[in-house]
Amino acid sequence: MVAGFNSTLIDSRAIIHPDADVADDVEVGPWTTIGAGVSIGPGCRIASHVVIKGPTIIGRDNEIFQFSSVGEDTPDLKYDGEPTRLVIGDNNVIREGVTIHRGTVQDRSETTIGNNNLIMAYAHIGHDSVLGDHCILVNNTALAGHVNVGDWAILSGFTLVHQYCNIGAHSFTGMGSAIGKDVPAFVMVNGAPAGAKSINSEGLKRRGYSKEQIMAINRAFKIIYRRGLTVDEALAQLQVLAEECSDVQMLIDSLQQSKRGIVR
Repeated sequence: MVAGFNSTLIDSRAIIHPDADVADDVEVGPWTTIGAGVSIGPGCRIASHVVIKGPTIIGRDNEIFQFSSVGEDTPDLKYDGEPTRLVIGDNNVIREGVTIHRGTVQDRSETTIGNNNLIMAYAHIGHDSVLGDHCILVNNTALAGHVNVGDWAILSGFTLVHQYCNIGAHSFTGMGSAIGKDVPAFVMVNGAPAGAKSINSEGLKRRGYSKEQIMAINRAFKIIYRRGLTVDEALAQLQVLAEECSDVQMLIDSLQQSKRGIVR
């Protein structure tokens, strides 16, 4: 046991490196290993059989379930042991068997997890990926390296995301989707390869979007996907619509930031 840790909250069978920084009220279960360079904030609960390696920074009030591997080196062949890190925000739930790898110096040198996310069993978050806030990754979702996921996105079970893809805010992927291109904000996709189906209207209702806002976003979707326009042609029309509904700007931004092209 490391000096200064609360022995009533940390199981005596846990292995904690003396260079780890663990807040006084953190709970740690048996046979969990916390390595050097790991920082864990107040209110966190770490179950049994978890492995956390550093450099990793974990915020407050996170819960990590058994058999998860957090902050491990990436198997990416270009990684050569450089000092990269993983940063996890607050109020995240990381369920059983989740794997999250640190970054590479060839990209961000950091994998980043935001706040209030639910990462369900056996999901994988690859090196240099960025997960926003309030996202849900359902069981066995896998993000390759360099993936960006916007706030409030929901990735259904067994969703596969190719490296360098962007998943827009408030988007939704159907079960078993295989995503090889960018998913714009608000868009619902499904299939292998994934194709755009509609907007995530149910999700928007749950988040308090008005009927008028949802109608405007749906009009924007039809401009992109139902009129046979190129992305540049659609952007010109969306700019006009954005003057009526500011929410459309988020969709415009996701199109302009796309580098792999969008799902069709």
